[in-house]
Amino acid sequence: MSIPGLDRWLASLPGRHVLAWEQGQVDDLVADVFGYHALQIGLPQADFLRANRIPLRQKAADLGSADLRCHYAALPIASNSTDLVVLPHVLEFSDEPHQILREVERILIPEGQVIVIGFNPLSLWGVKRRFDRSGEFPWNGSYLSLNRLKDWLKLLGFEVDRGCLGCYLPPLERLQWLQCRPTTLRAGERWWNFSGGVYALRAIKRTQGMRLITPDWKKKPVRAKALRPITQKETHGH
Repeated sequence: MSIPGLDRWLASLPGRHVLAWEQGQVDDLVADVFGYHALQIGLPQADFLRANRIPLRQKAADLGSADLRCHYAALPIASNSTDLVVLPHVLEFSDEPHQILREVERILIPEGQVIVIGFNPLSLWGVKRRFDRSGEFPWNGSYLSLNRLKDWLKLLGFEVDRGCLGCYLPPLERLQWLQCRPTTLRAGERWWNFSGGVYALRAIKRTQGMRLITPDWKKKPVRAKALRPITQKETHGH
C-alpha cells in the first residue's frame, strides 16, 4: 500500500510533531504488555514497539523494509499466536479496514491487546481533509471516529482499555503555530479534549466462556501421616 507524500509529510514540522506525540503515547501503552510475540503493522518508518519488552518484536509492511512483507487483510500468521498488535494509521488508509481488524482478532491470543492510532475526523485535521484535494498523506484517508472504531472493536469481542487524544495544533506547516504549542495544548486539553487531531486507543480481546486459571499461592499444609507402633511379638521359652 503505497501512500503518496508519506515520507515528505513525516519530515515536515507537523509530521514530526504528530509522530513525537504518537510515539510518546504508544511507549506508555505498550510498556506494561507482556508475552512472546508483538507485531507492528504498517508505518515501518517508526518503531512503536521500542518500549515493549516482549522478546519477539516484528514489523509487517506491504512495501519497504520490514521483517514481514504481506497483505494486511490476509496476515501469514497463525491464529491465537500474538500477544500485542499496533496499528498506526492502517485502517483509515486501507480499502479493507474491517477485514484487517478481523485478521488482528484472529491472530491475537485471548486477552491479547491491540493499539490503534488514527486521525480524528472531529478536529481541525478532519476539517482540512474535507477540503484538501492533493491526494497526499494524510489528507487522502477515510478517517474513523472514535465511536465508530469502538463499535467495530466491540462487535469483534474487544473491550476498550485505554485511550487518549492529542495534537490540538492546526495542521499548518508555518513555524509560528508550532512555537505557540504549550498554550495551544493546554487550552485544547482543557476545553476541547474531544477535538484532538490524533488518537491512540488500546483494546483487549475478550473470549466468552474463558476462565483464567491463576496459581493457588495459599497451599494447605500437608498433614503428616501418623506412625503406627510396631507390635512386638512376645517370645516364650529360652
